[in-house]
Amino acid sequence: MSLPPIFDRLRLPVIGAPLFIVSNPALVIAQCQAGIVGSFPALNARPQSQLDEWLHEISEALAAWDRDHPDTPAAPFAVNQIVYRSNDRFEADVATCEKWKVPLVITSLGAREELNTAVHGWGGITLHDVIDDRFARKAVEKGADGLIAVAWGAGGHAGRLSPFALVQEIRAWFDGPLALSGAIATGGAVLAAQAMGADFGYIGSPFIATAEARAADAYKQGIVEGRAADIVYSNLFTGIHGNYLRASIVASGMDPDNLPEAEPEAMNFQSSTGAKAWRDIWGSGQGIGAIDRVQPAGELVARMIDEYRAARARLAL
Repeated sequence: MSLPPIFDRLRLPVIGAPLFIVSNPALVIAQCQAGIVGSFPALNARPQSQLDEWLHEISEALAAWDRDHPDTPAAPFAVNQIVYRSNDRFEADVATCEKWKVPLVITSLGAREELNTAVHGWGGITLHDVIDDRFARKAVEKGADGLIAVAWGAGGHAGRLSPFALVQEIRAWFDGPLALSGAIATGGAVLAAQAMGADFGYIGSPFIATAEARAADAYKQGIVEGRAADIVYSNLFTGIHGNYLRASIVASGMDPDNLPEAEPEAMNFQSSTGAKAWRDIWGSGQGIGAIDRVQPAGELVARMIDEYRAARARLAL
């Protein structure tokens, strides 16, 4: 199956993952201008009315870029919608996305047929993130156009399956758009994801350490200094298993090697020291060993493009 034309503008087959708290218009615009899909969680715009402002800013900036750079138009952008039933902003956020005809909507924590129908109504495409084949089938049954396979090693909420196993199971029956998430931080890794059967790499953690990202300096430096061994997998902080930077857990007064199990879906975790998930406990994937400095997002994408081309050349593709 050929990919929808909306992806023709990509200069690298990558979707920048929506980073809770961290992603903002500046980062999204920089990613899209560099030639990859930029995205952000709708919930990052607070209060809800700010979502309209952000979509206006992004739409205007990318339109201006296209006028000034007809040979290298911007890639499309995406908004991440948390479809979990406790999200009391869901309907308002969807209405705002409809106003701006958001081209791509990434859905997380549940699949809802009514959202897919709404996005299709304004001409958009939906991608749903999944951690196993069972959830992938449910998402497609409810109308998702594409899937994001969140494999072992991905930042934030992540699955336990090898990317090889997860992609091959999905590709056995699904031929639509498929992105792979899990420790992808170089252009070579993007090519490897395609070799496995994915269409795109889905990259989040490396973009935390960019100039545009709305992350604390200590968080950015933690990404630069961190390695795979510095990632801790736990469900304590949100009730859903995810990967977090060891240093942030230590700084919050907890022992990362002796974390208790949380009650399922304990979304409002706060430690006895006042530490909160995402604000103080920092998500990160295992691929951060490839990040050696904080730099503009455009430079990071350009580096990955060079790496991707070099990897293709080595394999004579």
